Amino acid sequence: MKVLHMDLGADSYDIVIERGALQKAGEYLDLDRKVLVVTDDGVPKQYAQTVAAMAKDGIIVTVPQGEDSKSISTFSALLSRMLKEGFSRKDAVVAVGGGVVGDLSGFVAASYMRGVDFYNIPTTVLSQVDSSIGGKTAVNLDDIKNIVGAFYQPKKVLVDLDLLATLDDRLVSEGLAEALKMGLTSDAELFELFDKGNINKNMDEIITRSLLIKKNVVEQDEKEQGLRKILNFGHTIGHGIESYEERHGLYHGECVAIGMIPMVSDELRPRLIRILESLRLPTAVDLSADEIFEAMTHDKKGEGDNVTVITVPAPGKYEMNKVRFKELYPMIEKITK
Repeated sequence: MKVLHMDLGADSYDIVIERGALQKAGEYLDLDRKVLVVTDDGVPKQYAQTVAAMAKDGIIVTVPQGEDSKSISTFSALLSRMLKEGFSRKDAVVAVGGGVVGDLSGFVAASYMRGVDFYNIPTTVLSQVDSSIGGKTAVNLDDIKNIVGAFYQPKKVLVDLDLLATLDDRLVSEGLAEALKMGLTSDAELFELFDKGNINKNMDEIITRSLLIKKNVVEQDEKEQGLRKILNFGHTIGHGIESYEERHGLYHGECVAIGMIPMVSDELRPRLIRILESLRLPTAVDLSADEIFEAMTHDKKGEGDNVTVITVPAPGKYEMNKVRFKELYPMIEKITK
């Protein structure tokens, strides 16, 4: 077992990394109260049932799998259910699922009666290495991702690698794209783990090193005023691609993988592409540069005609620059088929 402590003053919390942690949820989390356990229909039912059974009064709500559940309507339905069940400010919400469930549940917890306790039990590689910590909660609105939300830190996060056993290979690779992102900007040794292969053998270290990077960044810049923007590496173009996800069927991590390619140096790009191919991640997208560019201009991270972009000259090093949107057009052309 490893415990990482997120040091955010009054909002500090522990991240418990332990195989089998789900079975000990009653020891690690304060479940002696009314608990809304939010999951989706792609997560094995026994995960949420295990948590609910440990609660004094556990109520499971299962939402449909996929990005469509990060909506105002689902958000509203969960709040209505809490109201109907008589939840008070002393009760809690537990997310048992991937990034969609975590973002949605966290925003529900942040909003109900101006905030109830929130715990996160991520069940995908993507959520374990990235979205489960840091306090970003949100839903989508009018086809724009994460445009309505709040910074709201969990009280504790349980990272149980045994929960990854049921994931298909594509979902594992998607999550590893976010870990690779961390290595590229902040940890050359993590990047080397990918370059050498043997991913399964090093999964515990990959997830732990990724969490350490995000923890350190969030502690220095909780509300994304500066440094935390490095976590958006690959996301500016990636989100533009993702806006068309219903049409081309790519997952979030796959879009980020493609979005990283134009943002690394010419020397590093062949190594990155080789790693992405070894993980069976896409390296180009069947969209026009115009389509991606138009979608990017809706990205909430833009500031007028400008956007802050992160580039990586070498593994473990990054540069942060504000550029005009139109300067990204030639970069987009590098990843269109």
